[in-house]
Amino acid sequence: MATHSLFLLPGDGIGTEIMLEVEKLIKWTNSEQLTDFSTDAGLAGGSAYDKYQVAITDEDTEKAKAADAVIFGAVGGPKWDDVPYEHRPEAALLRLRKEMAVFANLRPAICYPALADASSLKRELVEGLDILIVRELTGGVYFGEPKTITDLENGQKRAVDTQVYETYEIDRIARVAFDLARTRNNKVHSADKKNVMKSGVLWDEVVKGVGKDYADVELHHILADNAAMQLVRNPKQFDVMVTDNLFGDILSDVAAMLTGSLGMLPSASLGSPDPATGKRKAFYEPVHGSAPDIAGKGIANPIAMIASVAMALRYSFGMIELATKIENAISAVLSDGLRTGDIAQDNRKTVGTEEMGAAILAKLKA
Repeated sequence: MATHSLFLLPGDGIGTEIMLEVEKLIKWTNSEQLTDFSTDAGLAGGSAYDKYQVAITDEDTEKAKAADAVIFGAVGGPKWDDVPYEHRPEAALLRLRKEMAVFANLRPAICYPALADASSLKRELVEGLDILIVRELTGGVYFGEPKTITDLENGQKRAVDTQVYETYEIDRIARVAFDLARTRNNKVHSADKKNVMKSGVLWDEVVKGVGKDYADVELHHILADNAAMQLVRNPKQFDVMVTDNLFGDILSDVAAMLTGSLGMLPSASLGSPDPATGKRKAFYEPVHGSAPDIAGKGIANPIAMIASVAMALRYSFGMIELATKIENAISAVLSDGLRTGDIAQDNRKTVGTEEMGAAILAKLKA
């Protein structure tokens, strides 16, 4: 079996704790010859700033670009609130996304049957929920220029962020969404704000044009604010939702809470296929943040981190069977009644990070 390289960036807060469970999983799959991964690790976020005064070094950025896949934990925390803007922990994420050109962010929102009662919505609204949000990740307002704060002569200040999209950026993310819809239920909702934003007008125009190449896929337009409302009103109407960077950031977090906890949801960020090899640059991370309030207590939920590895197996390495087994192991542990604090329910056993990781690995071994 060819060796595949993984670059691990635990980051800050609970990122370091949940990454330990990933390392245990990889060690076991390698020992069983189910995988042959080589791993290296680096620093990102506040941990990198503390040592190097930057959010991520050039060296670790190059390692990430060279790896077959990057597995990322989480970054940030109040400790770094006052660092220079360009070196804030989140700058590591933005740099990696841009330099790796991982423009397609896949965020599944799946409600495991055992967790339907942990959702903030009624069971009948979320049981069986399976949404895939496809977020454009390297364009839009997070990267647009100018991005400034200007002192005005009257003692006021003016802040400017620029929303910019070009046709090709919208076209390629739309095609990812339509291709994925063909593997699911053949339905795409495109979310924008064409009623008030010129970028939304272009977004709608390009997505409709791409849709003509996918006559078998049902396409719906929805305004982004209505999409947020519909996610909490009738979420099971959605299959695949494609949207821009800003709205995707917001809507995927709304969808995440439908499942019971941000700690449950993985994500994948993919680039374009290499013309020669067909391989994509790939970056996998849990949707949740660094949770500094619980960092170091050993109580963080590692499920999203472990599920992110399953996504890596599926999308980067074609190991569909092993990915499915990991996902099934997660479901089985939840069905057994084990819970971390964020998804705790009455009459269920509450466990810590290490115990949850060990339980999932035990199910996988069985």
